[in-house]
Amino acid sequence: MTGAPARLRRTGSALLVLALAGSAFAAALTAASAAHADTWRDEEYWLAESGITKAWEVSKGANVKVAVIDSGVDGQHPDLAGVLAGGVDISGAGAPDGQRSIGAKPEHGTLVATLLAGRGHQPADATAPPSAGPSVAPDGVVGVAPEAQLLSVSTWLGSANPGGKTDQDQIPQAVRWAVDNGAQVINISLGSTSPVWPQSWDAAFLYAEQKDVVIVAAAGNRGGGNVQVGAPATIPGVLTVAGLDRRGVASTDASSQGISIGVAAPAENLIGGLPGGGYAEWAGTSGATPIVAGVAALIRSKWPDMTASQVINRIVTTAKDTGAPGKDPLYGFGVLDAEAALTADVPETRGNPLGSIADWIRVNRRGNPATSPAPASPAPSSAAPTLPEATVPPVQPPSELDTALPAMVVLGFGGLFLSIVGAAAFQLRRTARTGADGQENPDTGVLDAVDSTGRT
Repeated sequence: MTGAPARLRRTGSALLVLALAGSAFAAALTAASAAHADTWRDEEYWLAESGITKAWEVSKGANVKVAVIDSGVDGQHPDLAGVLAGGVDISGAGAPDGQRSIGAKPEHGTLVATLLAGRGHQPADATAPPSAGPSVAPDGVVGVAPEAQLLSVSTWLGSANPGGKTDQDQIPQAVRWAVDNGAQVINISLGSTSPVWPQSWDAAFLYAEQKDVVIVAAAGNRGGGNVQVGAPATIPGVLTVAGLDRRGVASTDASSQGISIGVAAPAENLIGGLPGGGYAEWAGTSGATPIVAGVAALIRSKWPDMTASQVINRIVTTAKDTGAPGKDPLYGFGVLDAEAALTADVPETRGNPLGSIADWIRVNRRGNPATSPAPASPAPSSAAPTLPEATVPPVQPPSELDTALPAMVVLGFGGLFLSIVGAAAFQLRRTARTGADGQENPDTGVLDAVDSTGRT
């Protein structure tokens, strides 16, 4: 095995090592047996614990488009049938409709999409009893907003792009395309190790703010080396999502910390779909982000005239205060409560509690926040509660800003943790539940299964 030293635990029997990094990552992934599809549904614990099943009594996200800026979404996955309303490739290396899985972690986009708006599918056995859920399809993964539609915006990040476009170019173009093609919510489950962003990103995020679009971004994963939140999650006005472990506590591996965090959501033991029809368990704020973006879609469906600032305010105001009283760098305003976000009486507000990129540009760029001309974009294929004043990163000289971003913007912040895939892996999970330890290494994205001597 390569990468950082693995954290090992003794187990009672020898187990296979499942590598999920680099080229081996894609090769190791296989489709889950259809017979176990309903088991995946049973393990979506966040649906009840985050109040999502109760929120479905009010809204399921109908008539809302959510853009997924990621590695591409496999629209042929059975749980995404009818979900994709359009898409595009920004990288120059993907399919025109954004439905080819590309980049360093090609599976990432489909995992995110199913968690956000999966609709499940009919069981192979038509006589199987239906499961409770928001759709007539009882098997597979159901997302937070199962009646929402998705726009897939594929990018090539995390490794050299054969399409030639840089990370710095792809992100703003992706945001603009999403806005121009009707996205009311944008999910960005990617980020960098730097809290500052290139000046070239300003206009795109300002454009989204001016067009009243909610942007939800991942805080990053501490276990992957990102102790502090990185851009684009540090951009004012963006709803930044931290991660919780299975106990509902700030995850020691799957969440960074920082003053820009708005809310926290489940980030461990998540279930998502894989390109080709499979499933996997995974972890990270990459997964917590579509849970929150899904709730934003539920709100925008229930109240179509509500502004983006009001949507964000409703989510953070109804969050359950956790950790230090008030807003803190681990949980932000608190833990997501979807039911409260859809049912609570929340006074209206004009301003975004997480700040404004327009105000930030005005103060820090020493200029007017006028929208710059949009770059050429590919055609589509188809009285408020008192909140702490928003704090944002200090400005850097313009000469430094366009080189401030690290060499790579990475999907999942270097830590897409897929721990089980396919029937054999399902058995491994069952073994783990009865005493054997398969320990994920968040630094390398490798699942380490160890033998009785404690060796990999």
